[in-house]
Amino acid sequence: MHFESPIKRRKSRQIMVGNVPVGGDAPISVQSMTNTETCDVAATVAQIQRIQNAGADLVRVSVPSLEAAEAFGEIRKQVTVPLIADIHFDYRIALRVADLGVDCLRINPGNIGREKRIRAVVDKARDLNIPIRIGVNAGSLEKDLQKKYGEPTPAALVESALRHVEILDQLDFQNFKVSVKASDVFMAVAAYRQLAAQIEQPLHLGITEAGGLRSGTVKSAVGLGALLLDGIGDTLRISLAADPVEEVKVGWDLLKSLKLRSKGINFIACPSCSRQNFDVIQTMNELEVRLEDITTPMDVAVIGCVVNGPGEAREADIGLAGGTPNNLIYVDGEPNQKLGKDNLVDDLERLIRAKARAKAEAEKDLIAKA
Repeated sequence: MHFESPIKRRKSRQIMVGNVPVGGDAPISVQSMTNTETCDVAATVAQIQRIQNAGADLVRVSVPSLEAAEAFGEIRKQVTVPLIADIHFDYRIALRVADLGVDCLRINPGNIGREKRIRAVVDKARDLNIPIRIGVNAGSLEKDLQKKYGEPTPAALVESALRHVEILDQLDFQNFKVSVKASDVFMAVAAYRQLAAQIEQPLHLGITEAGGLRSGTVKSAVGLGALLLDGIGDTLRISLAADPVEEVKVGWDLLKSLKLRSKGINFIACPSCSRQNFDVIQTMNELEVRLEDITTPMDVAVIGCVVNGPGEAREADIGLAGGTPNNLIYVDGEPNQKLGKDNLVDDLERLIRAKARAKAEAEKDLIAKA
């Protein structure tokens, strides 16, 4: 199952968030947001490191006060992943975190007061080459737009976004990205589609306040999947009422399913039935936990019987097809060896890790020869 994604991505400008390119031909980046108290530096640093270890390219931190801004400065010193500061209303916070090493400002220009304050933030961002994210949310639309449209609508979200874009255009600042989030899937998808046709800046995707781990994952997959299939989106966050690490995992799984990013193991596994010759569900649960540390892209098929097992196993880097009395292992599409039920997970883990090491070494050799 090795093939390029057929998705043709929307052309957009490229900006840099720290050392991570966003937009243009850059891979779609995955991000999450801390939910610790920002002034608790140790707790926030620990969570950022967990989020980064899960595969996040970017991490956002809420900075609601000048005290939190000082804490942000200490956090910045202790982590390596690019950090985005989430700021509302107080332009002084934006100026302070800019001096303390922020990699991106999530701040809506129209919400930070008079033109003099807006210009101060934009000038600082320009001088330090810090991008801005315009973040429009259906739950916090401007009062006049609420009155004009009666309720949040795709058109209202887009009009709000374009207001902020116009402010930055007037200040000759193009180093920005935009989001138009809503908790309603249809509203968010329509707003992003409308906005994508009107600006050239990169788009940050999200279904805001999507819900808990299960329901939020489904809503995000439906909404963001539709947009990604359209080629829309340059960076994304899966917004879940759950551990931020889970947001990163879901984001990666979504991009891997569309062949837009490759990282770690892509499991192909049957849901199991009475034909299974080993406990597929238990085997998969154990393998997923044990092999989370593998970052080398590879396909692993775990199929419980001989109906679909050989076909799926032949297409994977490592494939297991259930059989009687023993199960058959395929490596690179060819039958390799047979395994019994005893120690099946241990044996599979050993084979998968060996294959991952071999693939990683082969990749290094290709890079060295290039």
